[in-house]
Amino acid sequence: MIIDPLVLLAFVPAGLALNLTPGADMMFCLGLGLRSGQRAAMAASAGISAGGMVHITLAGLGLGAMVAALPWLFDVIRWIGVAYLLWLALGALRSRALRPDAPALGAARAFRAGMLVNLTNPKVILFVLAFVPQFVDPARGAILPQFLIFGLVLAIGGFFINGAVGVFAGSLGRRMATSARFSRGLGAISAVIFTALAARLALLERS
Repeated sequence: MIIDPLVLLAFVPAGLALNLTPGADMMFCLGLGLRSGQRAAMAASAGISAGGMVHITLAGLGLGAMVAALPWLFDVIRWIGVAYLLWLALGALRSRALRPDAPALGAARAFRAGMLVNLTNPKVILFVLAFVPQFVDPARGAILPQFLIFGLVLAIGGFFINGAVGVFAGSLGRRMATSARFSRGLGAISAVIFTALAARLALLERS
């Protein structure tokens, strides 16, 4: 086998523990679930997992070292993410303020949003470079397939955990959305979450 089964068994609980730790991805699904419902939250969670696989692939190819070595590239990616999250926050406020019964974000757009939020967080690829190589064994052959297998474990676990958070938020939001006042409140809460994520990303350091 490409990966020692015992190593994989050790990786699975470690990966799940990381997925269960509240972070930007989980909070994004929470905010999107409140704003656009359960279907959009699950689609966003799938987008986040897809973005995570892109990071894993880049790390396996060694391109992550470029991000680690070039501070300006880290900052460019980071500020793109900040701008996108602020744009989402503004959209959450405007859609609820202007039309409390505005249609929920479609699954395709939610998927793209989740993927973009994940891809514009350069801290993810730095984390992958710090965590996954601990389980990779060069003696077992090609590095990239090992990265992809471990990345798939993280992606699947993250999809279900982040999706569950989003589904819960979407259920709560749907029950409250019958009131125009609560609808505006949900938009404001989503905007606050997206803005907080933007601030968190803006304050990230490379260390």
